[in-house]
Amino acid sequence: MTTGKKASGERERVVLAYSGGLDTSVAIRWLHDKYDLDVIAVAVNVGQPDNEDDIIARAMAIGAIKAEYVDAREEFVTDYIWPSLKANAMYQGVYPLSTAVARPVIIKKLVEIAKREGAAYIAHGCTAKGNDQVRFDVGIMSLGPELKIIAPMRDWVMTREEAVEYARANNLPIALKKKSPYSIDENLWGRSCECGPLEDPWMEPPEDSCDWTARPEDAPDEPEYLEITFERGIPVGYNGKEMGGVALITELNRIASRHGIGRIDHVEDRLIGVKSRETYECPAAVMLIAAHRDMEFLTVEKDVLEFKRGVEQKYSELVYNGLWFGALRESLDRFIDDTQKFVTGTVRLKLFKGSAAAVGRRSDYSLYEEGLSTYSEGDSFDHASAVGFIYCWGLPNRTAAKAHKKSKR
Repeated sequence: MTTGKKASGERERVVLAYSGGLDTSVAIRWLHDKYDLDVIAVAVNVGQPDNEDDIIARAMAIGAIKAEYVDAREEFVTDYIWPSLKANAMYQGVYPLSTAVARPVIIKKLVEIAKREGAAYIAHGCTAKGNDQVRFDVGIMSLGPELKIIAPMRDWVMTREEAVEYARANNLPIALKKKSPYSIDENLWGRSCECGPLEDPWMEPPEDSCDWTARPEDAPDEPEYLEITFERGIPVGYNGKEMGGVALITELNRIASRHGIGRIDHVEDRLIGVKSRETYECPAAVMLIAAHRDMEFLTVEKDVLEFKRGVEQKYSELVYNGLWFGALRESLDRFIDDTQKFVTGTVRLKLFKGSAAAVGRRSDYSLYEEGLSTYSEGDSFDHASAVGFIYCWGLPNRTAAKAHKKSKR
């Protein structure tokens, strides 16, 4: 890749997805020295525990010509988490896509800033073995096809020790935390953890790999009941109290974590063909998906539900595989939105020792009719219709059975 100066003699610019950690901190100097680029460091807040002032100050001290901290939490919830929730998005039926669904909003902000600043490049800290490199590269290609991509950690394979030595040799003011064997990512929708002891799939996840949730066995000995209210498939509050999306997810994460809800241990299939053992803590996500699916059972027709389950699987794969900005995901969103017209009402959940079980539901659009379902007084079902229905329903099997009797096979 050829880089350098513009015709005017000015350096070209690169927008770096900046976390404030070791890798992206040393990348600021590396991009400047290796590619002769001016670096604009951009940290996008999607709910991770960052310190805005500290991140900006560190990026500038290392050598960035500009540093921005973008609070994208509201947009993350409205435009990315809620569509995924309406799709009940769970990769391989297990993982609520907490990391995967956060990448598109980060990418969108990076591309917007690159275009505003006249940058020719975007850089990210993804490695060559993970899914994130695909999500970032394909997302950037989709939104800014004219932009070039640099991945320092993919191009410049460096151990943690080598990165620390590089920082010390260049007098970079990096913040070294206590060394952890894990690679961790956090946002509003969940926390992911990999590497270290987790690379042995036979080993039970060590307790220090979890940070958000209580051990289920240490959770309260009495269940807690919680009511989640939905409007057109979107949660709008709990226990009768309306709340905005960021506040609601934050509060439900706190409540569900106390009950040990949302721990996931999964050997998943990465896009690049590698099986990877990951653990996740997604307390609010697990709880909200359980409640949302239950509200759908009450308010959505059987054939629509059955078809939607296949759509949900495809939707989850698209998001996991970095195709958020593709036409298919956008088309599936339109179908899913149409299925949510009457997904309005309240679900009562029982939280106890790691589980969030739906134990009650009600809706003005409920398709449940007690008169049709009851075996007691008030039964309005036409019992005489059952014989005729069963005759017609079983007629293909009956016809085939009579025909097959004639066969000698």
